[in-house]
Amino acid sequence: QVQLVESGGGLVQPGGSLRLSCKASGFTFTNYVMGWYRQAPGAERELVATMEPYTTARNYLDSVRGRFTISRDNAANTVDLSMNSLEPEDTAVYYCNARNRYTGYLHWGQGTQVTVSS
Repeated sequence: QVQLVESGGGLVQPGGSLRLSCKASGFTFTNYVMGWYRQAPGAERELVATMEPYTTARNYLDSVRGRFTISRDNAANTVDLSMNSLEPEDTAVYYCNARNRYTGYLHWGQGTQVTVSS
C-alpha cells in the first residue's frame, strides 16, 4: 500500500522557519522524482520543489528559490523541505508528491498546513 505521510507543518511568524518531512512507503523510492506542492485557499495547486533520485538536480518555484531547500534520503525513503524566511504568501497546505520517472504516475500525501502570520 502506497503511503506518503507528511509532518512538520504549523504556525510560524513571518521571517521564521519550518521543516516539513515526508515518509514514503509501499513503492520503490528511487524510481520516483520526489517533490512538494502547495495549495492556498482559492488558488490552484502549484509546484514548490522537486528532486531527482540520484543526482543533486533540484527544481524550485521562483518565489521560494533561495529560501526553501528540498532534500531526500534514499535509504530512509524520506524527502524534506526546509523553509526559511517564511512570508505570509507561503501560507498553504503543503503536499508531498511522488512522480514515477518511467510512467509519470503520481502519488500524493494527505497534506500539512503551513500558516505564516504574526
